[in-house]
Order: sequence, then structure tokens, then C-alpha cells
Amino acid sequence: MKKERELPLLPLRGILVFPYMVIHLDVGRECSRAAIEEAMLCDRIILLAAQKETEIDSPTAEDVYEMGTVAEIKQLLKLPGGTMRVLVEGISRGRVLEFLEEKRFFKVRVEVLPEEKKTSTPEIDTLIRGMIHQFEEYAKLGKRVPVETLGTVLAVDEPGQLADIVASHLNLKVPDKQTILDAIAVEFRLERLTELIMREIEILELERRIGQRVRKQMDKAQKEYYLREQMKAIQKELGDKDERQVEAEEFREKVANAKFPKEVEQKAIKEIERLEKMPPSSAEGTVVRTYLDWILALPWTKTSKDKIDLKKAEDILNEDHYGLEKIKERILEFLAIRKLTPKMKSPILCLVGPPGVGKTSLAKSIARALNRKFVRMSLGGLRDEAEIRGHRRTYIGALPGRIIQGVRTAGTRNSVFLLDEIDKMTSDFRGDPASALLEVLDPEQNNTFTDHYMELPFDLSQTLFVLTANVMQSIPRPLLDRMEVITLSGYTEDEKVNIALRYLLPKQMEAHGLKKDVVSLDEEVLLKLVQGYTRESGVRALERQIANLCRKIAIRWVKKEWEPHMLTFEDVESALGAPRFHFQVAAKAPEIGAVTGLAFTEVGGVVLTVEVTPLPGKGKLTLTGQLGDVMKESAQAAWTFVRAHALSLGIEEDFYEKTDLHIHVPEGATPKDGPSAGVTMATAIASALARRSVRSDLAMTGEITLRGNVLPIGGVKEKVLAAHRAGIKVVILPEENRKDLEDVPEKVRKVLEFHFVSRIEEVLKLAFLPLAHSDEVQEDIPVNSVYAQGRIPDVEQRPAQSTLARTGNTPGKTQTLNFYRVNDQWLLVDLPGYGYAKVAKTVNAQWGPMMEAYLKKREPLRAVIQIVDIRHAPSIEDIEMQQWLRNIQMPTMVVATKADKIARGQWLKHLNVIAKALDIPDVSLILPFSAQTGIGKGELNEAIEEVLGVLV
Repeated sequence: MKKERELPLLPLRGILVFPYMVIHLDVGRECSRAAIEEAMLCDRIILLAAQKETEIDSPTAEDVYEMGTVAEIKQLLKLPGGTMRVLVEGISRGRVLEFLEEKRFFKVRVEVLPEEKKTSTPEIDTLIRGMIHQFEEYAKLGKRVPVETLGTVLAVDEPGQLADIVASHLNLKVPDKQTILDAIAVEFRLERLTELIMREIEILELERRIGQRVRKQMDKAQKEYYLREQMKAIQKELGDKDERQVEAEEFREKVANAKFPKEVEQKAIKEIERLEKMPPSSAEGTVVRTYLDWILALPWTKTSKDKIDLKKAEDILNEDHYGLEKIKERILEFLAIRKLTPKMKSPILCLVGPPGVGKTSLAKSIARALNRKFVRMSLGGLRDEAEIRGHRRTYIGALPGRIIQGVRTAGTRNSVFLLDEIDKMTSDFRGDPASALLEVLDPEQNNTFTDHYMELPFDLSQTLFVLTANVMQSIPRPLLDRMEVITLSGYTEDEKVNIALRYLLPKQMEAHGLKKDVVSLDEEVLLKLVQGYTRESGVRALERQIANLCRKIAIRWVKKEWEPHMLTFEDVESALGAPRFHFQVAAKAPEIGAVTGLAFTEVGGVVLTVEVTPLPGKGKLTLTGQLGDVMKESAQAAWTFVRAHALSLGIEEDFYEKTDLHIHVPEGATPKDGPSAGVTMATAIASALARRSVRSDLAMTGEITLRGNVLPIGGVKEKVLAAHRAGIKVVILPEENRKDLEDVPEKVRKVLEFHFVSRIEEVLKLAFLPLAHSDEVQEDIPVNSVYAQGRIPDVEQRPAQSTLARTGNTPGKTQTLNFYRVNDQWLLVDLPGYGYAKVAKTVNAQWGPMMEAYLKKREPLRAVIQIVDIRHAPSIEDIEMQQWLRNIQMPTMVVATKADKIARGQWLKHLNVIAKALDIPDVSLILPFSAQTGIGKGELNEAIEEVLGVLV
């Protein structure tokens, strides 16, 4: 019969109470305490229902199972802190029909479901027997149910009561127990209970097997340990030791004390176990011993503490090196950031510069400033990949790579590792070492660098790698991308003198046993020593000369032929001989077809002279001097540009049909290449073909395009220093390299004159001397050229009654002052030195004073006739003179001479080129003329009379 009643509800977390079950409950939640108090005020009956989720602290009606247990509170005890301990006994099942109140506590309407007495049937008996058998097996395996309890439980006759009591003793989860509580039918309850017991038995069996296996392994280990200890004791008593066992124990002890990473420790123990099983005479045993020695020797976790003292580090860098401000600044930046973030990855620095500038010694100073170990590895000529990654242990005599060897030598993981001469690496069939270095130098990969021999990842991320190279061009691009390049240029003479005073001289005096009071040099003598006996970017040759000087003085000092005094340059000459180098310009005098260029090589900046000689031929271009492909292409581009602009450069338009060119760069035994010789070659070609001399105190660098644009180049500082060492006064650089001039020392910038150009025409204007000087160079005859002096006469006079001059024997070549009478009042005066006039040495003394006296006594100029050559475009001097005449508003006529040298059909084309260059609006204003044939003589006289008539 169904019975309903209203009861307070006590939600249970993580526990479920069955009927006939007596249990203590600790109640702490406020709503739970209120429910118990309500039950105590009534008849002590309360409904116990489990929560679906144990984590919920304030459950709602949906969070509590519908089926619970109606229980009686047998005892209540209030504990400190507001907690209650109650003893409850389950009476019967109860199903929640309705929640009546949820404010202070849950009050519900419950359907009480008392256990019905079930008559015994064969099916129920079978189920009970099976359940009892499984429960006994469970109690036997689990050992969680006492024997006394087992007997009490099995003594219950009522099937439903028996099922509930057995379920209460099982270690089940709340959802599983709830399924048994929900089962009202005894048959279903017994089936479900049997199923759960069987599952628990399987789990207990598995736990038992696992426990036995673990216990067996532990027993085996304990047995081995016991037997090993017994063997040790027996061997100790007998005085006999097993070498393999002793060696293995020693290795084990070292591995235990080394504090290796887990992976390394496991590998080492595995190798030790292999060693134990090998016969003492086994060859493989030697390989394993060597391998274990390497594992124990490597600093897997050992690091040195950085000395983060910026002031002291700066003092060390200044003490070891003079100059090199940018490099020192970069090192101090690294130290400052390292102090702020100790876990920062070390940079990969690459010092690029010519030999002897202090790259290797700078790396040593970095290690000293950081208080780190220093390791050096030379890569020059390296061609085997195994030198970097090591050999596999399958090879006889295998060893780790030189990277791991260097780390072992350093003894710490954070050493300063110098990889010297990285640009000298090569590759062959044995592999590419540069590719193997990618893992070493990549900050994202080198924390797990794996050597073929070690087969264990080693952390190189804290190692500060410093690389050195002479040039960047030969460093592979992927490798260069992982490095921070710092360029070291050559030293200036002032820097060399200071380096010699501070470092080289004291070092060599100590090496040769000379004291300060025996040898002393001042800066002036050292400067002459630098200029006269060295010509290099670094200071190695200077150090050798100082050592040579010290040897000479040491011999004389031992022979007592030397009196201590301040050395003079005469003493240096007597010891070292006559100076090998002279402080002068690259070329002694201006030349035609010879231009001084600047190049950047492995030994720093150098001065190169590009020579061009035109020869009769058919336009063939010959290149000599061991030029590389890039320089050959530059020569071809320069040749094409000159051909395309022949007229504007003062060259016959069809010159290439009858002229061969030979371009040569001296020192033919030295290979030369690089993208910076185009401007120099174009200037040399134009000079040779136009017969224009080039300034001897000028040097240039830059690449040229077919359209005449000047492209930027690299190595500006090195090239400028080379020009300074060679005595060059003027340097031409591409306009886009203007920013690079900041790298040049200020003392050098003050001495040299710089011009920045963007077009080849600007280069030619700066490099070419006036035509008169070109004639002087061509004939080796000095000429007093008005153009060359940079001024044009501002007086022009009427002649005296007598004839003051005569015409030269060679047509078209003025040798003296020529006067052409126009009418009774005016003369046309032709001054030597203009245009292409050539003057002999014997005539120079005659016409010079004559011209000066003439110009002093006459009236100012009233008109000017400018003479140009009709065969080619006006020269730069012609253009400058036309501009000057226009600026001073001087009436001017332009006469194009040599009209007999070209056909009349080409006059108009050539006159158009001249008019465009001189900025003349009308071609008819230019008069073609020939002194030899008389072409245009009448038109010229008429034009002169017209001009003079207007002026009068």
C-alpha cells in the first residue's frame, strides 16, 4: 500500500544510504542543518537523497536524485564551527513526488516504498546464490569486508534486505549505487548487483596481477642488489675484484654525481649496462668507454657567471683596442641587455674586415669583458661536414665534431666561441660545412644541436659565437642571414701611430728584451715609419717592421754600439733601409687614357689604375689583368655608353669602325672583380678616345648603367682610406653613397675633397682637364692655356700699324698670335691655347710676352668669336665659355671650323648637336668654316662686318 508524507530532505554529496544501513554523517551546509533541525522537531524522520554532481554546493531540485532513503535520526551531536554529526538508520526507499519548500531547506512530499516480503522462488534463489558467491569472491580479493561482517550479511534471509546490505558494503560509485536503489523489483536488483560485483572482481584481479608484477620486479632488484653486495664482500675478503664491475660502478657513481639532464643520464646508464656485459678485451668496449668519457666531460649544465659591469667592460675594451667605437658600443649594448634579461639568447656576431685589423684579438677582449672562457676554431680550408657535426660511432676512430670539442675545451656552455676565417670554407664530395653550420648558428635551432657522434641534443643557445671573415661576398647567403655583421675597416695613419705607441712597440720591446730607456720613438718618427715602410689596411706589416727595428737595435745594444736616445728617422733608415713606399699620388702626372679607381679586396681598400689604349682596328675590345666576370660586364657597359654618346664626348661618331680598344688593369697576376669599376672604365675609355687628360690627384668608384646613371657601391670607408693612403686629394662617389661618408674618420674627411655624382657626365666634367692641358700631355709640351687657368681675357685691342704676328706653317694649328684684318679699324685675333691649337716649346717664349703686352695696351673686347670643331660636339670648356659669354652679355658668334673634314651632307646633323650642346636657338647662327679650303670665309667676313658695324 502506498503511503505519502511530507519530510525534510537532506542532500548527500559523494555518498548514498541504503535501507537497513546505519551510518554517521557530518552536516555543515546551512540548508542541511535546517532540514535536520526540522526533523528533530517532528518525529526524527528525514529523507536522504544523493546529489547528481558533488561539486554543487547549493543544489536545486534538478540536482538531486528522485529516489532516496527514508531514515531515522538516531543521534545528533553538534561540533565546534557549526557542524553537526548525526547517526542515521535507513528504513525504506522513498520517491520524491513534489518539492514543497526550497527556501531554508528542502521540504518534499514523499512516496514511502517499504520492502515487500517476497516469497522464495527458484529464480530468486538462483540469483541469491550467484550474488552471494560473487560477494564472497569480492571479499576474498578485496580484503575490505571483515569476516565477521561477511557472516552477518550472509545470515539475512530476506532477498531485498540482503541485496541492500551487500550493496552498502561494495566500493562503488554513487551512480552505480543509485541504480540499485532505483531497482524496486528484487529480481532486477539482484541481477544488477551481481553484474556490478563481477565488474569489481575483474578490476580487483587486474590490480592483483599488476601488484604481483611490481612486487616481483622489486624482489628481483632487491635480490640482485643483495647478491651484488654479497659478491663485493666475497671479492673484498679474497682480495679479488672484477674489473668490469669496478669500472661500471665508477661510471655509475660519476653519472649520479654529474646531475645530467634526464635524457643524457638514461643514455649513459644504458651504455654502462652494455659495457658490463662486454668481455674486457672487446674492441667495442673501448668505443663505449670513449663515448662515456665524452658524456662525462661535456658541460651539460655548467655555466660561468657573466661579469655584468659595464664600466669595467668598457675599460677592458679600451685597454685592448684603440678606436673601433661601433664594435665596442655593440658589445656594451649586449652586456646591458644581458643584465636586464639574463635569459636572452646570445647573438651571432660576424666581424668582417681585412687582415690585421684586430678581429681575432677583439673576440678575446669580448671574452675577457664578459668573464667567459674563450675557444677558437679555424674554418680556413675546412671541407668535411663531419668536422662540424662529428663522425658516427660506426667508424673506427670516430670523434665528435670540432664544435663539441671546443665546448669540452671551454668547460662551460656559455663560452665565447670564435669561428675564424668563415669565408675560407670550401665544399667537396664529403659535404658542405657551411650547411652544417646553419644549425650551429641559428638561434632557433642551436638549443638542440645534435652531434653525429654524441647522438644527444646539446644546448648551444647560451654560447656567444663570434665569426671573422675578410669579405662578405664568399659567405653563403643562408649563413649570412643568421649573423649580425659588423664591418671593421682599415686604420688611418693616425690610428696606426696610436696603436704602435700603445700596443705594438711595448709588445715588441718586451719580446726582444729591450727596456724603455733603451728605445723610444715619438709620433713623428712613427708616422714616417708608417708612410715609408707600410701600405696596408691593418697593422701586421707595421708590427713586423717594429720587430725588425728592435732586432737591429738589440744587436747594437749587445755589442755596446748603441747609446740610448730618441730615435730619429735617420736611425730608422739606417736600420730598415730606404723607404719602400713614397707618399705621393697614385699617378705622378695627368695622363690620357689612365684613370685611378678604388676597389675593395680581402686586404681592404686598394687603388687601381685602369689603362685604355686605342689601336687601329675594327672595334675589338680586349680586356686584360685577370678581370672577373662582373668587371668584364662593367667594361662592356662602359664601352657601349661611350659609343652611344660619342659626339657629345668629342669623339668621332664612327670611331668604333676603325679603332680597337685594349683595357688593362695593372698587376695582372692579381685577380680582380667587383661591381664598382664601371665609372672608372667609362672615364678611361672616353679619355683615350677624346684625347683628354685626367687629373692625377683624383680617384673614383661607382657602377655605370647603359643610360649613364651611376649606381651605389659598397666598401666606401675602405676605399676612401685607400685613397687617403695613396695621397689622393679628390674622390668621386655615387650620390646614393653620401650617407656612407659618416663612417669615414673625421680627420680623413677634412683632408679629402668629395664629389657625389649621379650621372657619368658629372664624372667626366670633374675628371677631365681642359683641352689645352690635354694637348700639353699629348705632346709633352707645356702650354700657357687661358682655359686651364680658369679665366677668359676681358680686353681686346686694335693692332699697331705694324704686323705683330704670323700664321703657322701647319694649317689649322695656331702657333702664334694670329691677326686677321677685317677693315681699317678692327682685327680678328686668334689666341693660342684655344680649341685644339698646339704650341711648340721654342715658340712659347716668343708669343707669351707678346700676348701679355698686347692685352695690356689695347681697349676692352667688343665682340667674341667662339671657335668649335664641326666634327664632334663641343667640349666642356666650350660649353662653359658660351655660358660665361652669355652671362656677361658679350656679343658672340660661333664658328665651326674643320668644315673640310666632313661631307656637306653631314653638316646639318653635326651643327644640330653643337647648337643643342651650346644652347643656341638657331642652327643658322653657327657658321661652318675651313681655313685650309676657304669654306665659309666670305660669310664669316660679312658676319663680322655686320656685328662690328652695329657695335660702332
